[in-house]
Amino acid sequence: MKQDKYHSRTSWECRPALIFLATTWRMRPELCKFISEAIYEGRLKPEPLTQNRYVIPEVNASRLIGKANGLLFVPVLHEGNTLGSEEEVAAIKEIITELIKCQHTDEKGNSLGDITMNDILVVAPYNMQVRMLKRALGTSARIGTIDKFQGQEATVVIVSMCSSAADASPRGVDFLLDKNRLNVAISRAKCLAVIVGHPRLARTRCSTLNQMELSNLFCRVVKEGTV
Repeated sequence: MKQDKYHSRTSWECRPALIFLATTWRMRPELCKFISEAIYEGRLKPEPLTQNRYVIPEVNASRLIGKANGLLFVPVLHEGNTLGSEEEVAAIKEIITELIKCQHTDEKGNSLGDITMNDILVVAPYNMQVRMLKRALGTSARIGTIDKFQGQEATVVIVSMCSSAADASPRGVDFLLDKNRLNVAISRAKCLAVIVGHPRLARTRCSTLNQMELSNLFCRVVKEGTV
């Protein structure tokens, strides 16, 4: 039996047949609904206890985080970025400043106290952006590429898309908007997944059917994540 590469808590591979475990014990219902419909044809359901996990916003927060649970898209405008974006680094730093003023609960609804840096994963597709984020956020932050965080989880996941335009990114649309990688990134989150990126990524020029499907998925991320 082998753990599935892209959804460590949900499906297991048993050669030669594939066994799909249809219940997630990690994601809140809002996140599970998105992943289930976008990736698993509606087959994935949340364990009922997951609805007791939630982020409790700080009362006097600036409200950069417009949604405390589920999927949130934070638009950041920039031009000419490919492997890294200082603008997104600055936005993520502000988001984290607000997050650590919030509290969170476990699957029984018990308070876990204030959110700490250890409760946040920051994910980027490119190593250059990872290095920029590490310089800005310090050694206490959990920062890495999507591949590094397979099998891990956190109360909040922040994804930096980096590129100003998907078709101009070094490894192209198929890498930046890859469905499985986006699935891994979002499904690390227990309560809140924050996608930080240029809204232009939802208007990507496509040259293949696969790219059209990937672009449509990201459009859905933007639509469902917009407050």
